[in-house]
Amino acid sequence: MYRVADDSILPQPESRAPSVMNEDEDGRNREQGNIGLSYYDSRDYTLHYMPDTVENSDLYLLDRVIQELSPTVIISSAKQEQCLVRFLEKLESNCDEYKPEIVIFPSANFGVEVSKQRLISAHLPLLSSTITESEKILYISSCIPLDSGVMVRSIGGLLKCVEKRRIGSELEDNDVGIPILQFLTYTLQDVVYIDRDTYSALQIFKSELHPSVLKLQSGVKEGLSLYGILNQCRSKYGSLLLRQWLHRPTRDLNILNRRQEVIRFFTSPRNFADLCTLQSCLRSIKNISTVYSAVCIRDTIRSLPQSIQLFREISENFTDDLFYIATYISKVVDFEGSISENRFTVRPNVDPVIDEKKRRMMGLPDFLTDVARAELENLDPRFSTCSVIYMPLIGFLLTVPRLPSMLDKQSFEIAGLDFIFLSKDQLHYRSTRTKELDSMLGDLHCDILDLEMAVMRKLQASVLQRSDCMYKVMSLCAELDCLIALAQASREHGYCCPILTTEHRLALIESRHPLLELCTSVFVSNTYISSETEGKVKVITGPNSSGKSIFLKQVGLIVFMALIGSNVPAKEAEIGLVDGIFTRMHSRESISVGLSTFMIDVNQMAHSLNHSTENSLVLVDEFGKGTNTVDGLSLLVSCLSHWLRRGLQCPHLLMSTCFHSLIQLGLIPDSSLLALLTLETAIEGDELVFLYQVKNGICQSSCAANIATLAGIPDDLVRRGVEVSDLYRTGRTIRKMERPSADEQNNRCAEIVEKFLSIDLDDPELDPDLLLKDQMLPALEEVL
Repeated sequence: MYRVADDSILPQPESRAPSVMNEDEDGRNREQGNIGLSYYDSRDYTLHYMPDTVENSDLYLLDRVIQELSPTVIISSAKQEQCLVRFLEKLESNCDEYKPEIVIFPSANFGVEVSKQRLISAHLPLLSSTITESEKILYISSCIPLDSGVMVRSIGGLLKCVEKRRIGSELEDNDVGIPILQFLTYTLQDVVYIDRDTYSALQIFKSELHPSVLKLQSGVKEGLSLYGILNQCRSKYGSLLLRQWLHRPTRDLNILNRRQEVIRFFTSPRNFADLCTLQSCLRSIKNISTVYSAVCIRDTIRSLPQSIQLFREISENFTDDLFYIATYISKVVDFEGSISENRFTVRPNVDPVIDEKKRRMMGLPDFLTDVARAELENLDPRFSTCSVIYMPLIGFLLTVPRLPSMLDKQSFEIAGLDFIFLSKDQLHYRSTRTKELDSMLGDLHCDILDLEMAVMRKLQASVLQRSDCMYKVMSLCAELDCLIALAQASREHGYCCPILTTEHRLALIESRHPLLELCTSVFVSNTYISSETEGKVKVITGPNSSGKSIFLKQVGLIVFMALIGSNVPAKEAEIGLVDGIFTRMHSRESISVGLSTFMIDVNQMAHSLNHSTENSLVLVDEFGKGTNTVDGLSLLVSCLSHWLRRGLQCPHLLMSTCFHSLIQLGLIPDSSLLALLTLETAIEGDELVFLYQVKNGICQSSCAANIATLAGIPDDLVRRGVEVSDLYRTGRTIRKMERPSADEQNNRCAEIVEKFLSIDLDDPELDPDLLLKDQMLPALEEVL
């Protein structure tokens, strides 16, 4: 989408990924549909974009975007999913004052490669005219996440339309491109911005191949992730809604308070029985028994405090229509018969015609036995037995055994009978009597099926007349299922209910990592406080493997959990609502993006610098280590100084680094916002012991040698590393180790072997142990 002065143009191409984008174009299938959009503002020549975001069939996000931006023109691809087509048709036929123009472009205008090429060819006045194409790609990739395929396609359609209509450059020559001065991320109001790198770094979702051999090709299961431990939903709809909540963390206090009050109620031990009752009902929210379970849920909820908003809504919206639907279905549907016959069947006394045909159907065996006796009297004497059978779609047939003399079709002919077919040495004929039965009774089985299908369609029509009630029931049941799942996770793992405020303050008292605490028997909790008076910028140092990265992720996960309304793993927590969580942690390398690991790291850092606000949380882990030490340290100091110069407008920043000279050389400007943290360790003998406790202060050594020893690197290599490090640090010359040549080594080995073989073991004065200890072993150590 794009905004033009007082008007807006919004392209929303290919919003539903699975159906809208071809697999050949996208390169992969997606579990859920995504929406990606962009708009251009001609007032400041800015291109705004929203990275790919999970969207469902009701297009809730798109509807909110349109409400916020009120575009006059909406541009879409001709290749779209039906739900989007209906949505656009509804907008176009809107009878209210707001009625945007809908423009449909061919889907070829939204190809990924075509869109990327349009971005590269776009007019970017702030870039030098001598910049190469590869340099321009690097710049664009630092501004826009090119791995958001749907969003990139939306930009391609946007640029096509802007150039075609000359938006904002109507008086310029046609060869002058539409200027783009900057790229900005667009986020819906009250929705917290979190990019893909943050989702990956915090391990909010993690898909793994299914361990079953039968599902290796297509089976995917959730691994150790935040979604995996929180998803204790009993219904599929609850699981889908919880995934949606995790994709859309919110700053809306009304929504968060609504969720918290339900979780608080179900975490109370005295309400455990009600929780179990509701969970057993929620298991059935998936098929025709949903209405019965919904009635049970309604009755249970009505006995609970109606001061809780969700309980009140369930009590009000689970109306008598629900009871009517349940009663109507129970009177019509024969559930036992449906299960046994694996199809829809009707109860007795619903339709007299169906009852009569079923009665005839049940009496057929005895009736056909009598008919067979009568037919046998008129048959050829060669046949001692016969039977009359009924076959759906074929009708009534006379069946006789095949005689030894009947070898070919001509010998099958019997006077007065019409041969139909041969099956398992049984000849099937149609006689005068069976023809009479066909005309008198008809095809009973098919008639019953047709009549029962007519009853089913009538039942469906009656239920659909009250579909609004059913949709509301499913929505509220899914929300209830999610909140009960969060409450159960809170009970099992000992979470606390956070205090949510609008202040610029984060206080996590004795907090824990929600994933790591499940993988270890003992987890050391730590406190994190960030505010304008207690330091919004934290720089944490410590030895390698001391827990710095875990502490960063721990803070990010706890803040994220609070933004979906969940309880958090801490003794106490006060969380000021943030507008975004930015990270520079993991380098999600991608061949398709064509960027080096360091370039990806720098892009993540640039994104945090350019888009974070005073309400954001920024987590930076070991930035600068992917290049020359001096250059990496310089970049780190520059970024940190930039944030400190912003004063109270700087975000909540938690940064870990092994560049201890950053502090020791006084490279960071003094600021009341800055706090220095480290992780405690202890030395027992030659062994390094990690205490994983965060405290104020700085770390003097990375203890890399101790870590290398723990990792299994040979001792002589560790000693040499320490020696080189000391020489380098003191400015002394580092000399190359003098090692003998291969020939000299072989000669020395030969001498040792000869000396060993020349030992006279019969010499009474010889002490073998002393000889080995004083002569042979030192010689071997020298050689080896």
